[in-house]
Amino acid sequence: MQTQPLAGHQLFRSTDLDEARERVAAVFCPHRLDRIGKAAMDARHHHLAGERLSLNYIQYGAKTLIAPGALERFYLLQIPLAGGAAIVNGCDRYYSDPNAAAVLNPHQTTTMIWEEGTRQVLLQIDRRALQDHLSAQLGAQAVRPLTFTGALDLSRGSGAALRRLVLFLIAEADAGGAPIGAGLAGRAVESALLSGLLDAHRHDYEALLGRRRAAPRPRHLRLAEGYIEAHLDQAITLEDVAAAAGISPRGLQLAFRQHRGVTPLGFWRDLRLARAHADLVAGAASVTEIALRWGFQHFGRFSESYRSRYGLSPRDTLRAARGEGYQD
Repeated sequence: MQTQPLAGHQLFRSTDLDEARERVAAVFCPHRLDRIGKAAMDARHHHLAGERLSLNYIQYGAKTLIAPGALERFYLLQIPLAGGAAIVNGCDRYYSDPNAAAVLNPHQTTTMIWEEGTRQVLLQIDRRALQDHLSAQLGAQAVRPLTFTGALDLSRGSGAALRRLVLFLIAEADAGGAPIGAGLAGRAVESALLSGLLDAHRHDYEALLGRRRAAPRPRHLRLAEGYIEAHLDQAITLEDVAAAAGISPRGLQLAFRQHRGVTPLGFWRDLRLARAHADLVAGAASVTEIALRWGFQHFGRFSESYRSRYGLSPRDTLRAARGEGYQD
């Protein structure tokens, strides 16, 4: 018989839908849980708590609809071991499977459908703790909510490394260890998980975080980035940035490609898109107002660039943020 992850930390096993709903809610949050398939319920929840996060294993057996609304207090990384889930989180819609994790933002409404036989490892992360960790990495206060976008690729790179770390920690727990929680070692492991998630997945601080972590930056690159950030809402040219940085346009292009992997104007565009995305998710203004606020004069090109980066049009992002639904 297959041993389930975190078997020594079982909270419950039940075939009763109402009990499953109540017991899972006690750890996470109140939510709607409905069986929508023909298979019988076989619900399990295993839970190991740390200081800033917890490791979890959940299965329901049957195909289920899960609708918690906004999680509010925590981010939730879901790594399927088998099966898959259709995810709606804010303006994001995607499918999660063993090669693509889901990261649920706590400030956005969530609805999910777990397929029959889905088994998932979940990393529950305290919202304030992750925001504070991000601020420490930035070296400045992260004011707006950290917002992840789309599915997390687990098949390669830092996403695969994060998956390996989570499964290693679960194996350590299954072997009788205490891999997270109190003590210097436990706190260091939790910090590694927080940094791993910030490194592995797309979010609205990634351009700033990547720039902060790349060291050392040449002085002319620091000056150029400072000029770009100060003029995000204005039309600028490569020559403008080069003059502010005290370097030739050709030298500036080479520096950005070496240290940032993009052109100076590509860096400028990406930052403006990230700011526009944050404003759209906040839902406080129209698409036109937000586009103009961040210097996008050509609405068609703005919409095309935005959709290419975030997988959804600016208008549908705003409609989802305001609870008005999608344009299918």
